[in-house]
Amino acid sequence: MLKMINMINRFTLSLGLSCLLFGFASFSYLWSVETKLIEVSLFGLSSLDFSILIVMDSISLSFGYVVLLISSCVFWFASTYMKEDPFFNRFILVLLGFVISMMMLIFAGSILMILLGWDGLGITSFVLIIYYQNKEAVSSGFLTLIVNRLGDVLIVSSIFFMVIAGYLSVFPLSASMLVVIMILVFASLTKSAQYPFSPWLPAAMAAPTPVSALVHSSTLVTAGVYLVIRLSMTIKLQSELSGLLCFVGSVTCLLGGMAAIWETDIKKMIALSTLSQLGVMMFSLSLNYPFMALFHLYTHAMFKALLFLVAGVILLMSFGVQDLRLLGGVMIQNPILIVFYNISSLCLVGAPFMSAFYTKHCILELMLMSNVNMFSVITMGVATLSTAVYVTRSLKVLCWSKVIINISSSVSSLKFFFPLSILGFMGIISGKMFSLLNSSVVELLFLPNFWMSVINIVTMLGVGLGFMLRKTMKSWIMSTLFFSSPGLVKLTKPFSKFSENLKNLDYGWLEPMGYFYPSGYLTSKSMYNMFLWPWLGMGGMLRGGVSMMLLLYMCYLLL
Repeated sequence: MLKMINMINRFTLSLGLSCLLFGFASFSYLWSVETKLIEVSLFGLSSLDFSILIVMDSISLSFGYVVLLISSCVFWFASTYMKEDPFFNRFILVLLGFVISMMMLIFAGSILMILLGWDGLGITSFVLIIYYQNKEAVSSGFLTLIVNRLGDVLIVSSIFFMVIAGYLSVFPLSASMLVVIMILVFASLTKSAQYPFSPWLPAAMAAPTPVSALVHSSTLVTAGVYLVIRLSMTIKLQSELSGLLCFVGSVTCLLGGMAAIWETDIKKMIALSTLSQLGVMMFSLSLNYPFMALFHLYTHAMFKALLFLVAGVILLMSFGVQDLRLLGGVMIQNPILIVFYNISSLCLVGAPFMSAFYTKHCILELMLMSNVNMFSVITMGVATLSTAVYVTRSLKVLCWSKVIINISSSVSSLKFFFPLSILGFMGIISGKMFSLLNSSVVELLFLPNFWMSVINIVTMLGVGLGFMLRKTMKSWIMSTLFFSSPGLVKLTKPFSKFSENLKNLDYGWLEPMGYFYPSGYLTSKSMYNMFLWPWLGMGGMLRGGVSMMLLLYMCYLLL
């Protein structure tokens, strides 16, 4: 056990030192527009050079700093959260491979290195999701793997078009390479869980809580958004792709917000909130504001990792209970935990003076300034309302209601609260800090006072509706994300009424008249059905066909 803890401390220390190194490097690049490329040639074929290209600029270094900061906090938290697991070493090594794959994707400049990091994220995420090896974890892991395999196929297919063009780097891409850009954008939609590829994101909650904190904050789900940001900063997306991202982002944001209102599992509710924030990022990219999407990605990573780690502490206090209907007042016994949960919840709704206020609120105001269609404006408004509703509902259940479970463990270890303190501090100041360090994320807003107040009014209306909800609700339609989940789970439920009515036809009018009477002896009618029924095409179908012809003939006469 001591050897295992020492190994985790070394990993955490190494990630922390790397985080400091990336922090200093990114700060030095923030005021510089230069980009350094490191290329390692592998082999050449005809006139095409297959190489690995590493990109070092302010974007890759700052994002690497965010990933390493969150990873070091998660590793610190996992050293105590999963210390009693018998396969703890294997878990940490796979988690480390997950972080390395994300770092490879961040610094990738060629399609080969992008595929290497992309595929590494898919494989390691599958292993981490099925870590507990139960039926739910296996089904969730395979769902995630199938969707990620679809993105891998799209990335591989883009290589053929880039080979025809004569290069494998993503930087020479121009507007003329529309096919490659469309393929990469569609691959990004699968990885970032945009509609209709959303169901794998809440299903990934079968993984341990430290994995969820990494997956939903700065690694797996942000890989697709980061790839589109890279493409948007190289070239301007065509109007067709911008319209697609506008529709997909707004629908995904609404889908996550509405489903979270009816969710009773605390981890799935937080996962659906991630889905909603990913929709905001894609919507910002559709408005041609890639820096604002990157800015929101940074701030969201901070408070979402904090929110998942707080949920992990709640699970420890309640002995693994995840149902919100049984977690009433569970955090009253730990006031420090209430502070961290309130910080992350206020960031989620974009409250003033919090980090997300500088990003989410600004994106919504840029939406009102742009010439986007009214459908997207209304959808984003309802999604903003839904976010305030489920955040208020969760605060009311966990912090302000009566205690339901009297037996709860006390969590007072500093190993839990030290990473929470770091992420909570960054959740408060990261918005102002990034806006001061990088002027490219600052946008000028010209809106009347009324329209600037509309967003605050919608948020306050959502808070009021959240207070009015007396109990937690459950909806199968919302839990399946409006039937976008695959049909292998509970397939018969939406068709149960149809099946009940269908059996009346199977055992009634559509059934052949029968070979035998109930008494069991043959008759002329039964002999007729026995010998002529196979040649007449199954007598019941014959009658149905004749009736359909008569019905069509009657319609023809009426018309």
